Amino acid sequence: MKNTDMEQNIKEVLVDEETIARTVKELGKQITEDYKGKELIVVGILKGAIMFLSDLVREVKIPLILDFMSVSSYGDSTQTSGAVRFLKDLEVSIEGKHVLIVEDIVDTGLTFNYLLDNLRSRKPASLKTCTFLDKPSRRKADVQVDYKGLEVPDEFVVGYGLDFAEEYRNLPYIAVLKPEVYENK
Repeated sequence: MKNTDMEQNIKEVLVDEETIARTVKELGKQITEDYKGKELIVVGILKGAIMFLSDLVREVKIPLILDFMSVSSYGDSTQTSGAVRFLKDLEVSIEGKHVLIVEDIVDTGLTFNYLLDNLRSRKPASLKTCTFLDKPSRRKADVQVDYKGLEVPDEFVVGYGLDFAEEYRNLPYIAVLKPEVYENK
């Protein structure tokens, strides 16, 4: 797919690059203040959080350990299947450590809730959450999000790591995808 084709499939840009940078900087500053003097493990949820995570950890001005997990409940669909699969687990132990989970978007919260329950069972000293985008209008599970970037409406959004069928992650902004692009898939 050509870059011009991607942009033709965009209904509207919701969050521009400057707003993304400002939001990430503010979150990084708050996380730095909150975790001063603590050993922090930052866990990025692949693949969607990779853009946000890489920008965020550069704004966190304390030592940290970085690890990744990959879970799936969507496949190529726009709706969660409800069945969560772990595709990649942590490489470091989080027992007794301060853990910050970094996610691209919290939507229904079902997958996120399952992930948090799993991580709590590993006995971290603390477990907090950070998401770049929050879509509370779709929430089905009561999940606590400690650090929120921006709230978005109930639209199918792509860009800055968020995808549709593995495409659009490389857009430098958050955009609404035209419905005709995903309704026929």
